[in-house]
Amino acid sequence: MTGAPASAAGGSGATPVHRGGKLGAAAVNQAGLWNIANILTMVRLVLVPGFVVLLLHDGGYDPVWRSYAWAAFAVAMITDVFDGHLARTYNLVTDFGKIADPIADKAIMGAALITLSSLGDLPWWITGVILARELGITLMRFWVIRHSVIPASRGGKVKTLAQGIAVGMYILALTGPLATLRFWVMMAAVALTVLTGLDYVRQAVALRRQGLAAERVATLEAVAAAADELDRGRRTAGGADAFVESAADPEGEAVGEPAVGGRGATEAER
Repeated sequence: MTGAPASAAGGSGATPVHRGGKLGAAAVNQAGLWNIANILTMVRLVLVPGFVVLLLHDGGYDPVWRSYAWAAFAVAMITDVFDGHLARTYNLVTDFGKIADPIADKAIMGAALITLSSLGDLPWWITGVILARELGITLMRFWVIRHSVIPASRGGKVKTLAQGIAVGMYILALTGPLATLRFWVMMAAVALTVLTGLDYVRQAVALRRQGLAAERVATLEAVAAAADELDRGRRTAGGADAFVESAADPEGEAVGEPAVGGRGATEAER
């Protein structure tokens, strides 16, 4: 009876635990990718081509289909708010999310701007300014990423909200005073786009200067430490050489050996 439990614990019991560990690790890895934040990001990516199809349906001027396109755009913008919040709150940040989330943001906004300009509803210069700003700031983040990360500012969040509202108003088939209002909302969004872009440039230049200064200080400290180490090594080597020369002094040997020899001769004579 004592052998049966031992066999069960050591044989059949050990293998299921090992397999369970592998399955558990696989489940954790799968949950790391298929979390709610990443799923919302994927939904936003899928909505981009669907949004374009809805907006361009029937020549792009059917109010009903443009309402459908607005709904798709609104869902995409809302998921943009929630996926980042969920990822940070519940520690669901993944490498996929870091790459896919900004791509999805730029994709839905870029698709809306380009499609609206191609339909003649939105001036191309507005599309150019917004897209140039977004692309430029993205490249600037990579420019300073080895020194530091440019944090998202409150102005940048307000800019994103203003862009979303303005573009959403242009997607809808508005007329009369609402059509005039959406123009001024878009102008406010463009102004925020330019101002926040200039602020990001200022931050990027300051961060790069600080990073380069810190690198120069670190290099000088490393050189000074290496010089001190070399100087200590030389002093240590110099002291060792002096000790060896003192120990091997021929005059000292001459004085010591006769004394021993003299005592030996005197005792021999005795």
